[in-house]
Amino acid sequence: MFQANMFEGHHMFDMAPKSSENDSSKLKDDDYETKSGTETMEAQSGDEQDPSEQHPKKKRYHRHTQRQIQDMEAFFKECPHPDDKQRKELSRELGLEPLQVKFWFQNKRTQMKAQHERSENSILKAENERLRAENNRYKEALRNASCPNCGGPAALGEMSFDEQHLRIENVRLREEIDRISGIAAKYVGKPLSSLSNLSPHLPSRSLDLGVSNFGAQSGFVGEMFGATDLLRSVTGPTEADKSMIVEIAVAAMEELMRMAQAGEPLWIQGENNTEVLNEEEYLRTFTRGIGPKPLGMRSEASRETAVVIMNHVNLVEILMDANQWSTIFCGIVSRAMTLEVLSTGVAGNYNGALQVMTAEFQVPSPVVPTRENYFVRYCKQHTDGTWAVVDVSLDSLRPSLLSKCRRRPSGCLIQELPNGYSKVVWVEHIEVDDRSVQNIYRPLVNSGLAFGAKRWVGTLDRQCERLASSMAINIPTGDLCVITTAEGRKSMLKLAERMVMSFCTGVGASTAHAWTTLSATGSDDVRVMTRKSMDDPGRPPGIVLSAATSFWIPVQSKRMFDFLRDENHRSEWDILSNGGEVQEMAHIANGRDPGNCVSLLRVNSANSSQSNMLILQESCTDSTGSYVIYAPVDISAMNIVLSGGDPDYVALLPSGFAILPDGPGYGPAGILDVASGGSLLTVAFQILVDSVPTAKLSLGSVATVNSLIKCTVERIKAAVMCDNA
Repeated sequence: MFQANMFEGHHMFDMAPKSSENDSSKLKDDDYETKSGTETMEAQSGDEQDPSEQHPKKKRYHRHTQRQIQDMEAFFKECPHPDDKQRKELSRELGLEPLQVKFWFQNKRTQMKAQHERSENSILKAENERLRAENNRYKEALRNASCPNCGGPAALGEMSFDEQHLRIENVRLREEIDRISGIAAKYVGKPLSSLSNLSPHLPSRSLDLGVSNFGAQSGFVGEMFGATDLLRSVTGPTEADKSMIVEIAVAAMEELMRMAQAGEPLWIQGENNTEVLNEEEYLRTFTRGIGPKPLGMRSEASRETAVVIMNHVNLVEILMDANQWSTIFCGIVSRAMTLEVLSTGVAGNYNGALQVMTAEFQVPSPVVPTRENYFVRYCKQHTDGTWAVVDVSLDSLRPSLLSKCRRRPSGCLIQELPNGYSKVVWVEHIEVDDRSVQNIYRPLVNSGLAFGAKRWVGTLDRQCERLASSMAINIPTGDLCVITTAEGRKSMLKLAERMVMSFCTGVGASTAHAWTTLSATGSDDVRVMTRKSMDDPGRPPGIVLSAATSFWIPVQSKRMFDFLRDENHRSEWDILSNGGEVQEMAHIANGRDPGNCVSLLRVNSANSSQSNMLILQESCTDSTGSYVIYAPVDISAMNIVLSGGDPDYVALLPSGFAILPDGPGYGPAGILDVASGGSLLTVAFQILVDSVPTAKLSLGSVATVNSLIKCTVERIKAAVMCDNA
């Protein structure tokens, strides 16, 4: 009997008798694979016994020769997991038994793993200590901040640009510590108690202009200020559910493919050149499904096809990463989270990827209820090279969930085209209880323009153009306002992207917000909410008051968009400009439509005693709606951005407008035309009402913002109606 230490790879003993084939065959391979720590064997060999002696001698053990060890070490570097054929061939070359070779490789792998874990643990501990020390240093710097003018203690609201930099770096370090703590806990076996007092932080949602982001699988537009029972109570699937989820996903993929490729009678030609799903034919064709339509819900089904300027690989990556998905579609997806990844795919891509998610979908108005879903997302590459990504609700696995919306198989087919383009066929099939939608928005919601395939494809097309423009290198230099440097364009577009996402946070009816209605005069009620901003990079510290209102105006949405984005008309409605002349200082076109652009505006104050103000503005439009979003910015900070500096250091409080058609207007030949009919206009402001975050919000601040938003609405109505007449 003997023991072999698994961690002494260069002094391995022969682990099987040399002369007894029968004895060694009794030792099953599985026994060697499942043992850990040390291996113990007992054996007798007749060849090794002296016939003259009456008792057996102990077995003689032979060390591996230096050549055997060197050859196996060399082979291990190339292939740590040899198969049976390789082990047999190696044993013949070295004069060993296959079982000896197998056991040597098993011990070698265990040895290498242990060494790697010890080394990795030491590195992580040292890095964690370094980051914690830097974090404490930044905290101390902020705590001892002094006013550069008087030398006294500085309030957070009086921070200089450098101090803002320190505050943001502090947040970044805490996120890094949390990440390393999680990795270290994997090896130590418990979380680091010294980090328990650090509050969790949500991951950045920035797409970074096309750079892949495989990090955390959660995407939030802004903070989570609460949630409904659906999003709060849903957790990852149980082990018993996973096989059922796979079956549901495979069936959903088959249904999506057929719905995307089918013609009549499944899809029939409706009025005004639109495709309408034949409900009776659908029920006959797809008998498996996810069950009958719940009582009180109505069906929404739409299909849209477009060619977008992005390759299929990047499109699939965006759809399968909750972070990037909710960034690209921030006007539609107010919150998204991946609860569990059941499969990451095969062959280094997303083919076969399967993940369970929750998401909340919105319209840019506080009066349209959001739609929450608990679903599985499945990605597959088909034999013809076409990629497909499908969603389908998992409400049947959670009968206790009281959902007002569920997704029948919905998603898109992506076909690769030459020159980096892709053809996208998008299908949206929803069942929803939307009886609480206000009357002025009901025609828009019922038409499918609010949540349907046309809106998804329109947003995707616009965002693809935006990303393509950010990477453009041949920029015409004839216009003095055009930013020609690649670094300056990228920084300014990244800053504008964050501004748009922040605006979408404060304008929708997400259940994470607590809206309060200030009046009860009808559909144009002003709704307000407050939030405290402390360690929030990109926002000034204090109490931020958001106010929004939605109303109908008898002006075409295209005309409304052109009026609000034009700097020459700004003084007619912008109270903060005080009637000063507005001049465009910088300009970045980010789409085929001239209305899709990012601008830097300067307001030349009519009062010589007042300094001029800079405004960052992004205007964007597609076939289903438009936005004009703006925010005052610091002059010195913008100079850094235009030079290619990091835009995360610029504090923003965006305000602006969301412009939607009041329904499916149709022009000549019955083609959908959002330029016809009236507009549904949402006006939203964000204002810093107190630089001390712990202070209570005064009624005067609420009255001020209420007066501001109503005065702006009246000015817009008067100006645009006069211009329209």
